[in-house]
Amino acid sequence: MASAVGRAARCVAAGCLGVLAALPAYAKYGVAIDAPRPIRKLLSQHLDIARFAKRDDVSDDQFDFLVTATPQQVRDLTSTEGYFSPVVRTDVRTRDGRRDVTIAVDPGPRTVVSAVDLAFDGPIGTEDPKQEAATRGAFSLKTGQPFTQSGWDDAKSAALKALQARRYLGARIVASEARIDPRTQRATLSVRFDSGPTFTIGPLDVSGAKRYPQRIVTNVNPLSVGEIYDVRRIAELQRQIQNTPYYASVAIDVGDDTTKPNQTPVHVKVSEFPFHSVRGGVGYSTDTGPHVQGSYTYLNTFGAAWPLTLSGRIDQIQRYGQIQLSMPPGPRAWTNSVLASYTNTNVAGTTIYSTRLGVQRARAGQFIDYSYALMFYQDRLKQNGAGPTMSHALVPQWAWTRRDVDDPLFPRSGNLIHAEAGFAVKGALSEQTFVRGYARGQQYLPLGRNDLFVFRAEVGGVMTSGSSSTVPASLLFRAGGSNSVRGYSYQSIGNTVDGSTLPTKYLLTGAAEYQHWFNRDWGAATFFDIGTATDTWGEKVFYPGVGVGARWRSPVGPVNVDVAYGLRNHSVRPYLTLGIAF
Repeated sequence: MASAVGRAARCVAAGCLGVLAALPAYAKYGVAIDAPRPIRKLLSQHLDIARFAKRDDVSDDQFDFLVTATPQQVRDLTSTEGYFSPVVRTDVRTRDGRRDVTIAVDPGPRTVVSAVDLAFDGPIGTEDPKQEAATRGAFSLKTGQPFTQSGWDDAKSAALKALQARRYLGARIVASEARIDPRTQRATLSVRFDSGPTFTIGPLDVSGAKRYPQRIVTNVNPLSVGEIYDVRRIAELQRQIQNTPYYASVAIDVGDDTTKPNQTPVHVKVSEFPFHSVRGGVGYSTDTGPHVQGSYTYLNTFGAAWPLTLSGRIDQIQRYGQIQLSMPPGPRAWTNSVLASYTNTNVAGTTIYSTRLGVQRARAGQFIDYSYALMFYQDRLKQNGAGPTMSHALVPQWAWTRRDVDDPLFPRSGNLIHAEAGFAVKGALSEQTFVRGYARGQQYLPLGRNDLFVFRAEVGGVMTSGSSSTVPASLLFRAGGSNSVRGYSYQSIGNTVDGSTLPTKYLLTGAAEYQHWFNRDWGAATFFDIGTATDTWGEKVFYPGVGVGARWRSPVGPVNVDVAYGLRNHSVRPYLTLGIAF
């Protein structure tokens, strides 16, 4: 239907333009369209008589032709929006040598979908009924909805895409029909799909690998030869390759020859980064103030694709630097590395100098990240009213992160969870025996189309029979700030001694936030935060905060602007954050 309308419009335009050069010109004319707003906008954009009104070289014959063609063009255009029986009246009047055209359109009742019949050929009915159900669910034009040409095209496209997303890569539409009854304003839709055979994954075919070994791609490949094709698994392969530091872009093409569906080849084309790269940036946070950060990476240390990275950051309260040497990803994408870092943090009357040395084995997946490490910490803490203290510990530690959200950048449902654990043994390069655990999580619960609840919690503890002063301060806890307890300054909740807020053994915070979105990009929020950090659980003091904020889905991620009131210290604090917590 849409293509027929387009061809008709093009023919009319070609006919008009073909006469322009031969006939004498006439003065401009005006066009007024009297129709419901959506129809008026459609006609203003596509009616030839409306488009040519801006020209001053339209002859009398051309003008008469445009007026004559207008009723049929109106019918063709309104039919794309489901109005198949419009009443069109065209009135032409001349006033002071100027012609004014009034086009009145009563579109009549809109055609609605009365029945949808989706049929499937091929093995899908017995082989994968769930995929058939997913295809039916993806067909977006439902019974009782208005019929439009664009909606009809989009529904077919979405259903076919859903069918091809898993197992049936070669699926196609073999027949489709929209039967329109203008008398009853009913549309009966039918689509027949051919699922074709089941496709299975074959070996990778990698091209574009020149600087770095091709085995890097095969080592991070999560696919198994012979597994059923799934577009989500192909996306996982692409993410795994792009998670490595070697490739600027990755393009994946899967063979869709229905005569050779078994172990269909997976073509991977990579574009590589150069050996050397320098990156930098500036930013601002209400917690840490303005900051400058940068990094240098050399990707071919020892001529064996070992990445060497030097990175650093300077902000209002912290100086940080790190050097890390990694091996290329091994089988199942595990990466081994050695690293050293130094951090100087000065906040809440307490200065911590922290040195960290260690080895790490890590793996980043589509939904879950793992990390195992052996780290040596040496910290020096300065506070008001007392001399500096030194502490050190050798800590075997483990970390795990899971992401299960509908959208990684702007989540509306699902959750994010991070957990870590470690321990130290007195005498084994450690001053004290302790066990350390920490976890945080964020849950998203949609409420209708425009509202959202967000819940956040974190808990941490260092279990030891001795004092916290012999545990490295960077392994202890403080609270307060934009991603902790709003209404209080950054890391200001802890063990306060002589004006210094010292890190503590235990941490517990939580937040509940309600968001209402006015449109796709802008929303508002109200929230309640509460938390504590303490050395003695029996003497804990909770710090509550309440506030309101604005939310913006910016092109680079979510931007949150909040104003919070600390109920315990009666302070009002603004917060600006970019991105989700982790």
